[in-house]
Amino acid sequence: MRKIIKLEGLCCANCAAKIEEGVKKIAGVENASLSFMTQRLTMEVPDDRAEAIVEECRKIACKIEPEAEFKVIR
Repeated sequence: MRKIIKLEGLCCANCAAKIEEGVKKIAGVENASLSFMTQRLTMEVPDDRAEAIVEECRKIACKIEPEAEFKVIR
């Protein structure tokens, strides 16, 4: 399942890279990409773990960029 998350308010490309790196380490994430320009995190995850993985992503993003707004688009 493809999940797309909008991270509004990322302050720099370095933070985006750190978030992407953390998301890629989550068990079950097959592929992940975070674009600083579009502020979108796109990832491939198993259907049965999608919600749990999104919650883990939220925690990673909040640690690195606490001011960014985390919105699940799809």
